[in-house]
Amino acid sequence: MAKQVKAQIKVQVPGGAATPAPPVGTALGPHGVNIGQFVQQFNDRTREMNGLAIPVVITVYNDRSFDFITKSPPAAVLLKQAAKVARGAANPLKDRVGQVTQEQVLEIAKTKFEDLNAPNLEQAARIIAGTARSMGIDIVG
Repeated sequence: MAKQVKAQIKVQVPGGAATPAPPVGTALGPHGVNIGQFVQQFNDRTREMNGLAIPVVITVYNDRSFDFITKSPPAAVLLKQAAKVARGAANPLKDRVGQVTQEQVLEIAKTKFEDLNAPNLEQAARIIAGTARSMGIDIVG
């Protein structure tokens, strides 16, 4: 007999640096999940993405077991990292905070392709370029 799903929880956790503190503890605690076990498995799986915010979808079952799926980091985080800026522009129509190259946009699109609703890599790159524009990041080259 298949396990019954009790809850599905979505959180963003720093890759390789999850702790039982919020947001992990407060999200999993009410469902009776072994938080230490989740933290250990998540950190092992995301060790190479150290520090990046990783969206994770945790499925909790009635017997208090769980499994989880990690997604790629948000496009905004990857763009800020590529442009070497701390944050996007407060007013992207007037202010410009950084630049990324077309090749960097393409690399980010390749990273995010599985999580984007795009039929091909070119369309995925256009989605990433739109995110960059809304953050006040110019695309050069």
